[in-house]
Amino acid sequence: MRVIAGSARRLLLVTPEGLETRPTQDKIKETLFNILQMQVPGSVFLDICAGSGGIGIEAVSRGARRAYFVENSRAAVSCIQQNLHRTGFEDKAVILRQDAVAALRYVHEKEVDLVYLDPPYRSDLARRLLTALDAQTYITPDTRIVVETDLQSDFSFLEETGLEIYREKDYRSNRHLFIRRKEPSETS
Repeated sequence: MRVIAGSARRLLLVTPEGLETRPTQDKIKETLFNILQMQVPGSVFLDICAGSGGIGIEAVSRGARRAYFVENSRAAVSCIQQNLHRTGFEDKAVILRQDAVAALRYVHEKEVDLVYLDPPYRSDLARRLLTALDAQTYITPDTRIVVETDLQSDFSFLEETGLEIYREKDYRSNRHLFIRRKEPSETS
């Protein structure tokens, strides 16, 4: 796994051994950042279930002002720390090693611009995280949330929240869902 573009371009990143994490393939990461490219520079980026931190590091490499890395695994956090050191991005990073839902309380920002969620597929963690994010004041109408998920996951629960899917990008075995706050409905 490597950094695709930006100031840390081509640097190789370490990943945790085993099957506990699924590093996002370079081609998928490149497609994702092509979609987000105008929103990344100067942004506050939240990488939840960060694994090796490759997505958040890519965001910083492309100009994000700060990235939060939320990860509970000791081995994965060690990889994030090594990767931040390797890229020289320690001063632009905050690592929250704890349960992902609980960690949301420790993001001290007025606004988070981009959120990337890569929870284990076929778990209820995406639902719990999105519900918790919906309640956070730093999630504004301008915040964009991206969820990496498998092709079969059901996100109809979003109808019960203040969030909505505005775009989907399918790949061979997974997809990215692009989510934002619902527009306030006009009353007549």
